[in-house]
Amino acid sequence: MSLSRTDEERVERALDDRLSPTEREALQRDVIADSQLRAAYVERAWLHAALRADTETLRTLATEDEDRAPMPPRWPLYAGFAALAAAASVAIGLNVNRARTEARKSPVATLVQAQNAKWSGSTLPTLEKSQLGRGMLALAEGIVTLRFNSGATIVLEAPSKLEIVSAMNCRLLEGSLTADVPPAAHGFSVDTADLKVVDIGTRFGVTAGSAGNSHVFVFEGEVILNQPDGTEVRRLTEGKSYHVASGATAPIVEPARFQPLQQIDGWTSIPTSFGRGRDAYARRSGNPTNAGGQPLLMVKHSDLDASRKNERRAIITFDLAGIAPSRVEEAQLVLDPEPSGMGFTAMVPDSKFAVYGVHESDGGDRWDEAALAWETLPACDDAGVLENRARKLAEFWLPRGGSGEPLTIRSDALAAFIREDHDGLVTFLIVRETGETHSSGLVHAFAAKEHPTARPPTLRTR
Repeated sequence: MSLSRTDEERVERALDDRLSPTEREALQRDVIADSQLRAAYVERAWLHAALRADTETLRTLATEDEDRAPMPPRWPLYAGFAALAAAASVAIGLNVNRARTEARKSPVATLVQAQNAKWSGSTLPTLEKSQLGRGMLALAEGIVTLRFNSGATIVLEAPSKLEIVSAMNCRLLEGSLTADVPPAAHGFSVDTADLKVVDIGTRFGVTAGSAGNSHVFVFEGEVILNQPDGTEVRRLTEGKSYHVASGATAPIVEPARFQPLQQIDGWTSIPTSFGRGRDAYARRSGNPTNAGGQPLLMVKHSDLDASRKNERRAIITFDLAGIAPSRVEEAQLVLDPEPSGMGFTAMVPDSKFAVYGVHESDGGDRWDEAALAWETLPACDDAGVLENRARKLAEFWLPRGGSGEPLTIRSDALAAFIREDHDGLVTFLIVRETGETHSSGLVHAFAAKEHPTARPPTLRTR
């Protein structure tokens, strides 16, 4: 299908993940509005996937043809594959036609709905109403609903990677999903690295990491849990859950406690890993061992009796040594959202959070990471934050299936609170104000100073 040279280049760069966010959004709008561009994009996406799947075959063909006369130059289809395409155009064409024909001939699912969806590395069409054969969906952002031909419906939550295998089976490589399976589709299964979840009931949820660590929760009905070899592990009924603590986990890295502050363009960045900085979270029904040594700061709120025991609040303290608090004109709090692997986005609406500054006059800066508990969390009681001991400084929202990009929270109240400091420390509470519709609602999480790869909570001042 013919496209203008400009659109050819845009599609090529999109499939090679070389578009800026603004360019990607513009192309998405144009694809939705233009049926010709939409059809061409899908066709080229199939070619892109086929080339990636047969890279080794194409390299062999290219080597066998290296002594032949060069082919006439053509407009490159995709960066990194142009030479292979020139040397093996016949093989590519056969492969693409075969893949496209097979997918259209044997669709096993439909992409019913996509909410705020952004994709990265999918080998299947990602437009709403697309018919899906076997292949991969890689959801970077948003929430997507898939309906399998068996009748089973899956809600996939970003970030996730899902392999569609058949109308009765899919493989969750990483991420979270919830499945709603009618009686006609009983036997529908979801595989992870360390479990095979077979439905014999109605509704269940699964989370999985790339190295394992699967978690299953049954909302209604019953499921059978099998090992990958088919051996039955157990059966779960409504309200029950099962967790497999397997696979490699990232090591916890002790942060550099006296790293120099970063000063760029008049801004000073202060992480919780600097000086006397601290970060931790408290859980209503008991803290994890070494509450201040965890890689994630967990936050959860619920008005449901069944899940109030799992409520969590985070606390962070920054060392202001090296800046003059009274001279701070602007301030930003930067948090890096990370998957918690606990709970499901589908059970929580778009979520509102609040940042409170803890008054130093009540000793709010002198909490101990190792001794922190729900009952000793500064400026809090069991019901919530005490407004006579803390001040709300800012609010922010995280949408369902939202981006994992760092959050920058700013307000005049944040800067004013820092200017009032007298002891060289500032402490903030992070709480979720939005509740949930089910006790298995998502536990939100942010990177702590012990996280091996993500940025710790950071206070930026100018």
